[in-house]
Order: sequence, then C-alpha cells, then structure tokens
Amino acid sequence: MTVAVVVPTFRPDSASLLALISSLQAADLPVVVSDDASPVTFDPVLRQIGQLGVQVVRHERNAGIARGLNDGLSFAEALGAQWLLTVDQDTALPEGYVDSVLPWARDGVGVVAAEHVDDASGLLSYPTQLCDGYLTTHEVIQTGSLWSIADMRAVGGFDESLGIDAVDAAACLRLREQGLRVVLAPGVSLSHHLGSARQIRILGRTVLATGHSPGRRTTMVRNRLKLAPAEFRQSPIHALRTLRRVAVNLTLGVIVEDDRWAKAKAGLQGLRPGSKH
Repeated sequence: MTVAVVVPTFRPDSASLLALISSLQAADLPVVVSDDASPVTFDPVLRQIGQLGVQVVRHERNAGIARGLNDGLSFAEALGAQWLLTVDQDTALPEGYVDSVLPWARDGVGVVAAEHVDDASGLLSYPTQLCDGYLTTHEVIQTGSLWSIADMRAVGGFDESLGIDAVDAAACLRLREQGLRVVLAPGVSLSHHLGSARQIRILGRTVLATGHSPGRRTTMVRNRLKLAPAEFRQSPIHALRTLRRVAVNLTLGVIVEDDRWAKAKAGLQGLRPGSKH
C-alpha cells in the first residue's frame, strides 16, 4: 500500500462529498473521513459514507482541520502506506490524479501538489523555481497534496494549535527546515473552491479577495504572524511575500468586501499579541 487518503469534513455537502468518495474508491484508494464535530443534522450523509465501506471518525468537539489530517496520518500508518493524500470535502480531483502526482513522490520530497488550483474565481498558481529537475515552491494548500508520512511524523505532524488557518503552510515550513522539497506536479490541476474568493484587478495586478469571515481574519493574521519568525529564518523572500499577501487580504476585506467594519476589527484583533481563535 503506497497511498491512503483522508477527507476532513465539517458540515459537508452531501452531493459533493459522495461524489468525491466515489471517485477515490474508483481509484482503489483506502479512505478515512474525519469529521470535526458536525451537527447531528449531518448524521445521514456521514452514515451513508460509512455504509460505502469508508472509515468515519466522528469528533465531539470542534478543533480544526489539523486534527483531521493527523487522523489521516494514523490511518495511513496502520495500513503501511508511505504517502497520505489530503483532500477537502469540496475538492474535485480529475481522473487519474494520484497517478499524475505520485511519480514526483520521491526521497527528499516532503509533499507533492498540483501545479494549479482551478477555483471558481479563476486559475490559481504558485510562485515556482526549477531545482534539480523538480518544480518547487515554498508552500502549497493541503487539499490534493501528497504528504510523506515518515517526514510528517518526523516534524511532529500537522500543528493542531493552529486550528484551521495556515496548517498547510506550517507543515511545508517544517518540511523545508529539514531540507525537504515542496514539489509541484507539472501540468496537473484540481478543482477547489476557496470560500467565496474572487480575483480583482488593482493597479494593473490581479489579486485575490478571499471573502473570509471576520473570525477567520483574526486567526489567519494571528497564525501567519506566529509562523513569521521561522519563515524569515528559512526564506526571507517567501516570508515577505506571505506578509504582503496577508496585508493585501486585510486591505481588500476593508475596501471591496461585505461586512467591512467587522473584518477591519477582526484583522486588528489578529495583530494583538496573545490573540485567540
């Protein structure tokens, strides 16, 4: 067994989750669903998933996506898998996706992801660098990413203290600190909805307005600032790029999105030392 899959869920849409599970089972991949304390109204769809032969882990307390990803690591280890594919409940993987990314899962590689993310707002791409024949980047979003189980265990797994935001960024950072590559599979893409994100043009540049809620703004800022010192030590260029992206995101929340005053206050809350979820 080479690859196992975890799908973290919270209030999942029945149709999209069932379609995702069906596609994963058609690829003959073992799957665990880790549910982050969805209300009882979601029992029917989770029960249906279990009846399809998928292991379903139900949590009674909401704790964020990192716990679900760590459930996936444990599931994969128990099966003797070497790689863990993490997939959000609202992601659609093209046929043959794992076969497209798996050739890049080699020694010295901590995580492999699709080169492009096809969001409703448009095609999203990472800043890249060609290194020893690998198309590399600094961090990837976790959905559709193939993580080395041994290497993730060596860096302590996914950081549950972060809850939901920057969990993937923190994992990529820890892998890079160990000299491991964050690799993109050239030409591969997946479909994923980044909330209510939309791309807009400002001063000749295309930027992403994420549409995240005020509460998410607080944790996004707080978690990125928490990672910033280590990011600067590992890659000052990437750290500055990340902080610029956070600043742009906060600014767009105030000038072009709804609920602007609440988002402005939430962003400032995230800047306060010791701010909480």
